[in-house]
Amino acid sequence: MKGIGIDVGSQWLDVGVSDATTCWKFANDSEGIAALLEWLGTQGPVRVVMEATGGYEIDVLAACVAQGVWTCRVNGRQARHFAQGLGLLAKTDRVDARMLACLALAHPRLQQALPQAPWREELRAWTQRRGQVVASLQQHCQQRSRCRVPAVRVLIDATLAQLEHELATLTTHIATLIKPHVTPALRSIKGVGPTFTAALLAQLPELGHLDRKQIAKLVGVAPLNCDSGQRRGQRHIHGGRAGLRSVLYMATLTAIRWEPVIRDCFARLKARGKAGKVALVACMRKLLTILNARRRDELHAVPSTA
Repeated sequence: MKGIGIDVGSQWLDVGVSDATTCWKFANDSEGIAALLEWLGTQGPVRVVMEATGGYEIDVLAACVAQGVWTCRVNGRQARHFAQGLGLLAKTDRVDARMLACLALAHPRLQQALPQAPWREELRAWTQRRGQVVASLQQHCQQRSRCRVPAVRVLIDATLAQLEHELATLTTHIATLIKPHVTPALRSIKGVGPTFTAALLAQLPELGHLDRKQIAKLVGVAPLNCDSGQRRGQRHIHGGRAGLRSVLYMATLTAIRWEPVIRDCFARLKARGKAGKVALVACMRKLLTILNARRRDELHAVPSTA
């Protein structure tokens, strides 16, 4: 078994092999990816690891998965910490490629990337664009509030009108995309609206397939220990899928008002003296685990024979 590390750039793919000191280079385009797959076919059994690089890795990742190559996409911070653990303080494309090749064999808990349904990939693109538009709207609203030049405010108003029209179009299309895939489990809690549902479907295909601790850690709402010897440090949440966590935060704010289970949980924690943010994060975790359990039961339900 060989470990293959691919350092992905906008134009090039630097490829390192665990048992070699040299690196290979392929173009990050359709022809280069085809050549890479052909080269991988000559290497025997392999484990391929690449970093998440803001979308530049999507094409090569999808091609490797479709070809049946064992492939994993890791967080860049995780890869950098591994390099530091190896004493690799320098950072170049070739160094990163060889480091990722070592990571492919040294880390037994790497998760293989699985093929995604086309509708989920499309939904992820639409939800990502919606998030960009929402952020841009907030930015332009803040700029307008500080602008004192009438002519410039007119220009900002025109941009805001265009962004609002695009947001309405995106929201309508996303609602159409998710309609066939929204199950009773996803509609079972007050506070889980179309925005959060779309985020779950696009960014959390693992929902219902993991246990409550795994799903909480994956999203980044699990309290992580900070202990050493007799010291018991304060627990904090860390890592996870930040974009999904922010949407979960807003859904939980609504659920605290309207969903009895979440509202009672929040009230109990506040009565015990917990800080508001601590209680809110706990409710985020409870909301997520409830949805995960109901989705799991839905997936494992025995079809009716009636």
